[in-house]
Amino acid sequence: MDSPFGLLAELTYRCPLACPYCSNPLNMAGYQDELTTDEWRRVLAEASELGVLQCHLSGGEPLLRRDLGEIVAHAHDVGLYTNLITSALGLSRSKAEELRAAGLDHVQISIQADEPTVSDRIAGTPSFQRKIEAMGVVKELGWPLTMNVVLHRHNIDRVADVLALAEDVGADRLELANTQYYGWAWRNRDALLPSRAQLEAAEVVVRAARERLRDRMDVIYVIPDYYSRFPKPCMGGWASRQLTVTPNGDVLPCPAAQPLPLPRASVRDEPLERIWAESPIMTAFRGTDWMPEPCRSCYRRELDFGGCRCQAFLLTGDAARTDPVCYLSPDHDLVVRAVEAANADSRSDDPPLIPRPHRPGLPAIAPPQGRRGGRGHQG
Repeated sequence: MDSPFGLLAELTYRCPLACPYCSNPLNMAGYQDELTTDEWRRVLAEASELGVLQCHLSGGEPLLRRDLGEIVAHAHDVGLYTNLITSALGLSRSKAEELRAAGLDHVQISIQADEPTVSDRIAGTPSFQRKIEAMGVVKELGWPLTMNVVLHRHNIDRVADVLALAEDVGADRLELANTQYYGWAWRNRDALLPSRAQLEAAEVVVRAARERLRDRMDVIYVIPDYYSRFPKPCMGGWASRQLTVTPNGDVLPCPAAQPLPLPRASVRDEPLERIWAESPIMTAFRGTDWMPEPCRSCYRRELDFGGCRCQAFLLTGDAARTDPVCYLSPDHDLVVRAVEAANADSRSDDPPLIPRPHRPGLPAIAPPQGRRGGRGHQG
């Protein structure tokens, strides 16, 4: 593709939850200088001109931006389909009605488990009941509702009950996403990685539910990388279909690329179109010419594109290596050892989970309209 069709707009990394599987970057202090309302308006207009069709409003918690309604309205005005990805803490009826009037098209609400005590423990704060109430508001206002549950060692055994909860709240789509090990999830990998027996049991339940619910609910099951024979395609190919704009204006090919040692590109310095077409972070692994062996001569090189560059970097220190998830990778033993540890008979107690910080010191307001960080770019 010559242009992306999806934009992940990470409006803020502030969040009222402390989920240990969060993929947000570890150095959240580096993202406090958030784009202003006017800067987001310009980014959204440039994204539309670039060919983007879908805009996913995420974070952190996007509801902590008091200008969220204005951002949604502008995205609607420039022709983008908008999806709010939220913990739903802060999605009151009045806020929901404001966003509905602004033109928001879809709501995706995360929940940590089907049972209040388990869900609140994983989230790091009482939140389950507020999420359920918010889902009710979403359905009452006529939005399509996606319920998202990140699966891991501490909740995957409850997948049947999670499916029942999705039915109860009237979800149109349920996303069961096995944890991807970036950010805080990378730090907590040993405590989060499920056993093979847990995965096999969950997959039986999910397959049966997909068949039973096929006319009422889309059930999406994101398989876990570490148990796969081949790696997942890297966002459909590095900088091929999607792009991410972080709270401070950095542009990335995917939301997990912050740690990679590549030159940064910012919407505060350059137009989005130029960044997409020319910036080193977008062109570094685009296509197949960069590939080493065994990827270069592999028949799957245009199916999985060598796997995930961010995962390769975290596991090997080299973003250009074959993703170690692939059984053909020379580094596959790194994944094999992690899986063996998760399935060890001697394993009795799980390592303690490290919660993601809430960042409570940051105010829940949009930055003043006139303030800019670095070199501002008027559009």
